[in-house]
Amino acid sequence: MMYLKIVKMVAASLVLAFGIAACGKEAPKETKPKVEPVANIELYVMSKCPYGVQAVDEFAKVVEKLGAAVTVNIAFIGQEKDGKLDSMHGETEVKGDTLQLCAGDLKPEKMIGFASCMNEDWRNIPEGWEKCATKVGLDPAAIKTCADGAKGAALLKASFEKAAKAGAQGSPTIKMDGADYKGGRLARDITRAVCEKHADKVPECAKLPPPAVVEVIAITDSRCGEKCDPKMVFESLKEVFPGLKTTVYNWGTDPEAEAIAKEVGATMVPIVLFNETIDKDPEGAEQMGRWLEAKGKYKQLRVKPEFDPTAEICDNAKDDTGDGKVDCDDATCVGKMACRAETAKTLELFIMSQCPYGVMAVAAMKDVLAAFGKDVAFTIHYIGEEVNGEMQSMHGQGEVDEDIRAMCAAKLYGKNNKYLDYVWCRGKGAPQDDWKACATGAVKADAIEKCATSDEGKNLLRADLKIAKVLDIAASPTWIANGKTQFNGIAPADIQSNYCGKNNGLTGCSAKLKTMEELRAEMGQGQGGGGGGPTPPPAGGSCGQ
Repeated sequence: MMYLKIVKMVAASLVLAFGIAACGKEAPKETKPKVEPVANIELYVMSKCPYGVQAVDEFAKVVEKLGAAVTVNIAFIGQEKDGKLDSMHGETEVKGDTLQLCAGDLKPEKMIGFASCMNEDWRNIPEGWEKCATKVGLDPAAIKTCADGAKGAALLKASFEKAAKAGAQGSPTIKMDGADYKGGRLARDITRAVCEKHADKVPECAKLPPPAVVEVIAITDSRCGEKCDPKMVFESLKEVFPGLKTTVYNWGTDPEAEAIAKEVGATMVPIVLFNETIDKDPEGAEQMGRWLEAKGKYKQLRVKPEFDPTAEICDNAKDDTGDGKVDCDDATCVGKMACRAETAKTLELFIMSQCPYGVMAVAAMKDVLAAFGKDVAFTIHYIGEEVNGEMQSMHGQGEVDEDIRAMCAAKLYGKNNKYLDYVWCRGKGAPQDDWKACATGAVKADAIEKCATSDEGKNLLRADLKIAKVLDIAASPTWIANGKTQFNGIAPADIQSNYCGKNNGLTGCSAKLKTMEELRAEMGQGQGGGGGGPTPPPAGGSCGQ
């Protein structure tokens, strides 16, 4: 029986592969309707960005499924600096970009297959590209001649310019038929998006099954406002689960809210829960896997809880907890933004010390401090948390250690912001174990080390982390002007604008400070302009939520 089954499978494979009928006669030729390109995709990526790699691979599957109905044009994100083409992940990425463009120049229809093959070992791009050329039917010698010559450089320069003109800064940036594509990035989601627009012109669309219905429950509290509104979460989840069905329960008005919260052991909202219907969409469930935590019969989405529905609300003129204390008189409101004092000419920056966006924000303060001088009292705070007595930060123990040293430097050399010389130096990308090379001048390595390796340094950071936690600040960088007004931004000019919005008439408000583009150009040569600095991240953005 097993043998017979194998024989039938082999026969079927031959029929599919070669059109050979089981009886040995030639199978009738199937005439397929000619499909014209109807969906034009522009995919802007970096060849060694993992998210760009994933996007290219998924679009390759779409092309394989829909064939000529979809045209995918890949362009790369980078820049030209001092006559040299540069990309975020270094010279190997530039080489990978160039090879893929040269493949596309030879045979455009082969480019995405070639790129997807290279992506199988994307961390080591461009190694092994020759095998990929042969695999997809391209001449490795022709690709090499192009990539090593002036043509390859011209193709990459034009590609960078195309990405810049399209406003593509993050990898991937996707446009479908000229409009920004914000849908899911799995092949099935992209295919469905194409079919929604062009079903009548793409025969394969008729074969698509309807999306599985996946039910999700959100528990929120209307008193929390926008930061607890699940709408944005739902919109993101719909990119993964096209058949998403949503239900919202409000604390205090819907009895289901407190009952379900108790069932899953949650005390803060928002709470986002999937029931067993998530298993009807295994691809989506797998994609969301690391963001889900089993909670009895539910799977809870790991979203940051923003609001304690049983605690005092600090700005509604009510005694929410029934303890006789209203708003800021309640102990739970101490340190909250609503209860902070307005303090003119102060500027606070909340960062993660190894977040590239935070590093850029600190670098921007050189311009700001030079412009405002004594008209700004500047303080850096750090973002992290304490878990079971241990301090943690997004970028690991090295970031915690760096935070502690910076706190020690600020305590020891805070007068006239002398400690910033150390922080600015560390922002240039010096190795983790070479921090002492930045402890020069007024800042002394032995003094910092004594503080940082003792309880003194740990306690300084422990107390500082609580400030961001109480204020619910999790994104690096985040600014607060005059103790009350929170804003985001990185460029000196943007910081100046927000600061002067609360401190009108200061001399520094009339100074011309650097734009984001100018700051990036400066940091591309190192913060001090002497070279060696890390390639700055795309404009805007943050680490954390």
